[in-house]
Parts: sequence; structure tokens; C-alpha cells
Amino acid sequence: METQIVQQVEKRLDNEYMLAEKYYAILSAINNLQLTKREIELVAFTAVKGSISYANHRAEFCEKYNTTTATINNIVSKLKKSSVFIKGDGKIQVNPIIVVNFKKNLNLVIKLTHEEDKEVNINTDDSKEVV
Repeated sequence: METQIVQQVEKRLDNEYMLAEKYYAILSAINNLQLTKREIELVAFTAVKGSISYANHRAEFCEKYNTTTATINNIVSKLKKSSVFIKGDGKIQVNPIIVVNFKKNLNLVIKLTHEEDKEVNINTDDSKEVV
């Protein structure tokens, strides 16, 4: 019988932007994406807004996070290469696979498992060695 450890953590956040930032920070950490704080902020903002292609969204992001449109362009370029951002309907948006409705409460289940012991067969003189 497999033993599992269950731990529940609750974090209350002020708004959908902060919720989205926590969500993408967790995804980055679990998947070794090594996203910077500014990259996480842009992904979260874009997920909440739907796109970062509109001039008014870019201006709002720049004002909210005290940055420039050049920074946005650099981040967008990097995140498109890693498929975090995609171009959909002619607009830059977060990959729909990792977008949820941040206006609602989010219950995130993370299951971390051990890989099964794998047998590797090394064929030498018809013998099998388990590594």
C-alpha cells in the first residue's frame, strides 16, 4: 500500500493579479522554468487581461509595475520561445494550457511522486543486470 503525505496550505491574496502571480511562481518552480519576478508579473497580468498586445494593456502594465515597453518586448520574446506565451488570434497571450480563471478561488493540487525503479537490461553474455 502506497503511503501519501497530504499537506494543506491556505494563502489569502488581495486580488486576481496577486493570485495569478503566486500560481505562475509555483508553476515556474515546479517545472524549473526559472522565471524572474518581472516575467511572472507579466505572465500573470497577461493571463488576467487576456492579451498583452493592446497598447492600453501595455501602458497599464508599465504603470502598475514601473517598467518600460522595451522590457515587455524582451520578456515576450523569451516567453514565446519557451511556449509560455503564444500568438493566438493574432495576439500575444498566455498558453491556454496554463490559464485559469483568477477571479475565482483556486484550489491547486500538486502531486509529487517518486519515479518507479526502472530495470535496465545490459546484454552481455546473455546476462541481465538491474541498474
